[in-house]
Amino acid sequence: MSGHSKWSTIKHGKAVTDARRGKLFTKLTKEVIIAAKQGGSDLEMNFKLRMAVQRARDSNMPADTIDRAIKRATGEGDEGDQMVESTYEGYAPGGVAILMEVLTDNRNRTVSDIRSTLTKAGGTMANAGAVAWQFDQKGVVIADLGETDADDLALVAIDAGADDFETDGGAASFYSAPDDLEGVRAALTESGASIASSELAMIPQSQVILEAKEALRTLKLLDQIEELDDVQKVFSNADFPEDALREFSEDV
Repeated sequence: MSGHSKWSTIKHGKAVTDARRGKLFTKLTKEVIIAAKQGGSDLEMNFKLRMAVQRARDSNMPADTIDRAIKRATGEGDEGDQMVESTYEGYAPGGVAILMEVLTDNRNRTVSDIRSTLTKAGGTMANAGAVAWQFDQKGVVIADLGETDADDLALVAIDAGADDFETDGGAASFYSAPDDLEGVRAALTESGASIASSELAMIPQSQVILEAKEALRTLKLLDQIEELDDVQKVFSNADFPEDALREFSEDV
């Protein structure tokens, strides 16, 4: 699981420019609108909306912006009606498997953008099912450790339903079944942990270990894909060496 942990941690640690933040907020707004359209505006009754709102809050989206998105979804307009959720699959150079979750109103545009980005980096699109079987859906909570002992937090998380954890630098990632995600986050929060994020993620069953040069190319490719307007989340089965992660974080 370390590849997901390292990629997630470094994304949270990167300096966010105004342009990146604006694009992220646009994606999060779409996610909230679709969730509210599909399941209603009651957070207690709509798990998907709770997850979307929590992800927006973790990204420091203003509360009034989140509220407006929910109201837009439940108004009389047709906003979000044309949006379709899809998952696309591909390979990065070196045989790294990539899963891409998208939210789009134009599949042809989305596929074209993804294929072009992959091809330019030496990757390829994959047929449906060629990659997805290598991943399992998990709940993932990432906490900033600070002075907190990771083992103490792990005991709290495991009691709440977590089935695995790992540390990377100053952060710890806790993994659980999807249904236990909220309980794990609540328990960690109650224990005083500083939560950086929580989400449902696709975690690889095994990983491809990359050399530094190839790892850096893959990191840049994943970042480029995630920057595409229609792409909400990107997952891979790559395991990145520390020197490549360090160079990537300094380069962005």
